[in-house]
Amino acid sequence: MTVLEKSPLASGNERLILDIVRRHEPIPRATITAHTNLTQQSVHRLVETLMARGLLRAGAPLKGTRGQPSPTIELARQAAYSIGISVNTDAVILSVADFGCDIVGQETLQGVPGDRKATLTALARKLNSILTRCEIPRESLIGLGFAMSGFFVGDDRHFNAPEPLRDWSLIDLQPELEDVFRLPVWLENNATTGAIGESLRGVGRWCPTFAYLSFNYGFGGGLVLEGRPYFGFHGNAGEFSVIYNPDEAPRRPALQYLIRRLRENGIEIGSVEELKQAFDPSWPGVESWLSETMPMLDRLIATLTAVIDPQSIVFGGQLPPALGRMMIERVNLPSQRPHRYGIAPHGPRLVLSETRGDASAIGTALLPLKFRYFL
Repeated sequence: MTVLEKSPLASGNERLILDIVRRHEPIPRATITAHTNLTQQSVHRLVETLMARGLLRAGAPLKGTRGQPSPTIELARQAAYSIGISVNTDAVILSVADFGCDIVGQETLQGVPGDRKATLTALARKLNSILTRCEIPRESLIGLGFAMSGFFVGDDRHFNAPEPLRDWSLIDLQPELEDVFRLPVWLENNATTGAIGESLRGVGRWCPTFAYLSFNYGFGGGLVLEGRPYFGFHGNAGEFSVIYNPDEAPRRPALQYLIRRLRENGIEIGSVEELKQAFDPSWPGVESWLSETMPMLDRLIATLTAVIDPQSIVFGGQLPPALGRMMIERVNLPSQRPHRYGIAPHGPRLVLSETRGDASAIGTALLPLKFRYFL
């Protein structure tokens, strides 16, 4: 019997409890009710049910409190596992996450994944290696999250991906993935999964409403509103490049154009990942690229500030941290403009990604867990 059969989809209230425990664990059982609008009896019943299903477990009592130490509740990390495949223009990352939303195994295939079928065959072998190494039974897998650069087209959610990923574009990937991995599959844009990863393992720990900017070969992003990812009607919320007309597109903050500028100045960079690892702020071409790109980024930040009023805007994706800091220092926020009576509205806080590791890969691996068990 698989974990899907033993532990069916969680109800709305069960998801609420699981998500509270995820955010606050280890959490005293007595304080869970304070985070809900449920009665103590309802919360007690839900916790007991989730413990009986093996999704929650009793943790060590909290020390340092007056009186009898309070028993705590935490996620049962080995209750279920999920898989994530994140496809970029220069690498594919395979991740396995446990029920505590921690990445327990990860493998990377370097290079342009131009041959889809060969890549999926290699990933299936990598998955078997991770499961063996981490002693994870296959029947404990609940699903596979898949994310890729590009946007969705049509009712069947086909990816329209950048040119290096042509073999992955405009086809129905879901049945092919389900056939190879024998698991339910969730598809998302990799900028959206970056926002999900940031929400669960990064900035989202202190900020419930933010925009995530995903600087990759192309440029896009994701939105998290009140702790939940916002996908949009067609699944393309966060396709920020749409605001630029064709003449402006080469000046948008897509890293392919920075690489092109660097090559024109004699700096040979072969991929976005190489750019991230080797970036030097003093390289010729960096300042000229920033001077052309920042007005485009300023417009986007002003638009996001006006439309969703985010608490923060996160600079993420494959952006080199040093380049991210340079961009943040140069942003002209709407709050810095002249305003009536000399008083400006509060604006967003601009921050670098706070996830440890690739936010998109993390978010991709957590897709099945989020959609089955958490808010």
